[in-house]
Amino acid sequence: MRTLIVFALVGFGAQLVDGALGMAYGVTSTSLLLIAGVNPATASASVHLAEVGTTLAAGASHWRFGNVDWKLVLRLGVPGAIGAFAGATVLSALATDDAAPYMSGILLALGVYILLRFSIRPPRVATQRVSPHRSTFLSPLGLVAGFVDASGGGGWGPVATPALLTAGRTAPRTVIGSVDTSEFLVAVAASVGFLIGLGSEVLDPATIGGLLIGGVLAAPLAAWLVTTIPAPILGTAVGGIIVLTNTRTILRALDVTGWASTTVYLVVVGVWIAAVAIAVSKFRTGPREVVGDPTTDQPVSPSGEVIDSERS
Repeated sequence: MRTLIVFALVGFGAQLVDGALGMAYGVTSTSLLLIAGVNPATASASVHLAEVGTTLAAGASHWRFGNVDWKLVLRLGVPGAIGAFAGATVLSALATDDAAPYMSGILLALGVYILLRFSIRPPRVATQRVSPHRSTFLSPLGLVAGFVDASGGGGWGPVATPALLTAGRTAPRTVIGSVDTSEFLVAVAASVGFLIGLGSEVLDPATIGGLLIGGVLAAPLAAWLVTTIPAPILGTAVGGIIVLTNTRTILRALDVTGWASTTVYLVVVGVWIAAVAIAVSKFRTGPREVVGDPTTDQPVSPSGEVIDSERS
């Protein structure tokens, strides 16, 4: 019972972050399982089985708040499912810890770019509620993100969300909602791959159940948060999460500990707080410029919300 409650709290916190920022459920949950001594394949399998439920709840919540572009979900999620099944099959036989620092370096660069772009000069075009990206871009992205997610115990959000936000062509709330919703397909495919490769006897029902219960409870709150946070602030928050998460991975790979790692973390957190403060300041003091949403020909606010002209 104690294990169930502990992992329910972990699942709640992880889903709250994931649903609001489009990433970090797998990274947070898997990290805790690894600290507890669970081997990488079993940890990733447990998290993905729990995600079948949490992503379904998150997708329904995001759909309820108008955060989902279903074409984006399918074009990204189907290739992601294929990549996730392949990644689960590979991880069942071989861990991929050596590849983590290299991938984290790429994600760190994307995180810095997003952090600076949304805090210093937020992209005006990131108001579209329907993604203009085609399958030629989304299919390879989904394959890579799905493979990394299953083989690394997390990574669907950290790979897919930055790539879509960096393009600056879709509203952050739509990116986050669609990435979260498409993750259901990835979680199902990865779970099938792990069950085939590992079997069900290595999985702990209390661990999976706790993560699932906490995640399901947090999903509606997270989906609501993403509709209320202005786009520049939301994008800056996403960038900070990416930078901090991948800095941690790189420091551990380089065996940087003690005062050196503490100094790096303090610098990263300090820059992140400053960037968020800049984004908040610009949103509060800047002009409330209204631009048109090309998908509906309706005016939208700086946060990406369609304005009802009859009530304006």
